[in-house]
Amino acid sequence: METLFSFQAGLLKGIHNNFRRYLHANINWNQRMIGIKGPRGSGKTTLLLQYLKFDLKQPANALYVTADHTWFYNHSLLETAEDWYKMGGRILIIDEVHKYPNWSRELKNIYDGFADLKIIFSASSALDIYRGEADLSRRVIHYTLAGLSFREFIEFSTQQN
Repeated sequence: METLFSFQAGLLKGIHNNFRRYLHANINWNQRMIGIKGPRGSGKTTLLLQYLKFDLKQPANALYVTADHTWFYNHSLLETAEDWYKMGGRILIIDEVHKYPNWSRELKNIYDGFADLKIIFSASSALDIYRGEADLSRRVIHYTLAGLSFREFIEFSTQQN
């Protein structure tokens, strides 16, 4: 797991709070399972990392992973969640979940098996979330992050609302 902690720490160093996508304020972060879908490059990863760094204040019980990390060549999502949970983890943020085989089945097992573990995940599109083998519809609250609007571009570029 040290590999994942190191990876997370490296990513968080480059995350700033000077601009937030509109969706951040619309998400009910208290839900137990949250899915964020949207096109590549729309800011899903930054949104997740900003939430971890600035809203949660990088608590010791929260872990960010990306499902396309080499860690998952030899470890499953379920195994990682179980190990994290045994270490005291209560929040698991999984980016790019659609790149992991059988992701929906394992997310369902994680959700059902660890009642007080909060799961936040991202996928590149709605089709990826609904294409999974397991039925997550009753478990997950999902949000869609659209591409950058002109209004957001102006705010991002000038730091003025």
